[in-house]
Amino acid sequence: MDATTATPATTAAAAAKRLQIEKAQNFMRQYRDPESRELKKLSANQFMDVWSHYDKDGNGYIEGTELDGFLREFVSSANATDVSPEAVTDTMLAELKSCFMEAYDDNQDGKIDIRELAQLLPMEENFLLLFRFDNPLESSVEFMKIWREYDTDNSGYIEADELKNFLRDLLKEAKKINDVSEDKLIEYTDTMLQVFDANKDGRLQLSEMAKLLPVKENFLCRQVFKDNNGTIENEELRGFLKDLLELVKKDDYDAQDLSQFEETILRGVGYDKDGKISRKELTMILLTLAKMPPEDDQ
Repeated sequence: MDATTATPATTAAAAAKRLQIEKAQNFMRQYRDPESRELKKLSANQFMDVWSHYDKDGNGYIEGTELDGFLREFVSSANATDVSPEAVTDTMLAELKSCFMEAYDDNQDGKIDIRELAQLLPMEENFLLLFRFDNPLESSVEFMKIWREYDTDNSGYIEADELKNFLRDLLKEAKKINDVSEDKLIEYTDTMLQVFDANKDGRLQLSEMAKLLPVKENFLCRQVFKDNNGTIENEELRGFLKDLLELVKKDDYDAQDLSQFEETILRGVGYDKDGKISRKELTMILLTLAKMPPEDDQ
C-alpha cells in the first residue's frame, strides 16, 4: 500500500492527535465550534473539566497566573486560525483583565470563583440554575435552616443522597420543573461534590456547604437583633455563631467545630440558661474574639 494513502483508521488517528495537540496548546479551543468559533453548551462534567484545568492549585479560585492563562486561552481560542495564547500581549491582557473583572468579578475580590465563571460559559440550563439563585440567602440564619432541613440524619454532614435531594428541590424552585432525570441529578450531585468537597470524603461539611450556598452578608454587616427584642436566639443564634466560627476558622470547619465553638464562647461569657444572647453578652463575645490569636498562631 502506498505510504501516502490515508485509511479511515490513520485519518481518525491523525485527527485525534491534532485534537490532543490543540488541547495541550489551548484548552478552551475544544469547547468552541470549529466553524462559528462560538462556545458550545457545556455539560456539567465539561464545566468541571474547565474549572479544574484552570484552578490549578485547587483553592476554589482562578487568580493570578491562573487567570492570566485562562484569559489568554479564552481570547485566542476564538480566532479561526491556530493562534497561540502567547499572541495576546501583556498590554492586551491588562486591558482585557480590567474589562473582564469589571463584568464578572461580582464581589470585587480580584479573582474568579466558580459562580462567576458560570456567568461566562454557556452550560446546560438546569445545571446553570444551580449557580444562579432567584433568591440568594440573606444571612447565615437562612443557611442554618437549610442545613438542618437537609441534614436529615443529623450526622453533621450533607451526604450525597441529601445533597441530591437539595439540588432537586433547588431546581424545582428555581425553574418550577419536575422533569430532571435521576441520571442528571446524580451527575449534578457528583459534579458538585467534585467542586465543593475539598477534603474528598464524599460529603459536604459545614464550611464546604457554605461555599455552595454563600450568604449576602456576614452578621457584622447587618442588624443582628432582627426581631428588636434585645436578644438573639434559636436560628438567629445558630447563624450568628456560624458567622463567628467562619471568622475564626476561615475555610475548614464542620458541625462538630460549631458545637464546640458554641460551648466555648457561650460558657466564656457567662451565657444565661434561657437560650438567648443579649446585647451585653454579644459585646462580651466580640471582645473575647478580638483578643483571640489568629488560627495559625494557636
